[in-house]
Amino acid sequence: MIKLRKIEPSDLPYLYRWENDASAWADGSNHNPLSQQDLRDYITSTTGDIYRDGQLRLIIEEEGATLGCIDLFDFDPRNRRAAIGMYIAPECRGKGVGRSALEQLEAYAFGFLKLRILYAVIATTNIPCSALYRSAGYKPSSPLPAWTLESDVIIWIKNQ
Repeated sequence: MIKLRKIEPSDLPYLYRWENDASAWADGSNHNPLSQQDLRDYITSTTGDIYRDGQLRLIIEEEGATLGCIDLFDFDPRNRRAAIGMYIAPECRGKGVGRSALEQLEAYAFGFLKLRILYAVIATTNIPCSALYRSAGYKPSSPLPAWTLESDVIIWIKNQ
């Protein structure tokens, strides 16, 4: 069973590998390698409180195996919305990990945090990710032509 948990110091090797996966940079906001010290500083400084940090990173785990991470960021408490980011380890993709993690994050965001809107900015070339959000009930909204150097993007939105 997939579960989400707060980030821990023992997650450093995974974060180091994932954050430095240049093939994922076009789909995220990272554009340069991160050092282990950068990530160690992040792990020790984050409180796990979205109101304090303005974001929340959770580790996706199953039976002690670390499978990826999922984030709430661009948190807007006044308008009760946040963006979602997700990274699934390549060897875990296509196995329902992302869907399960997304469902759990939604339950927390809509149920506990009382957010009204969750959204994800997805490259039009990222067909598997678009399929995931479509199947989870997100609606394609604003297309943003030439939003990144690599492709157009679409904002996928789900309202509570």
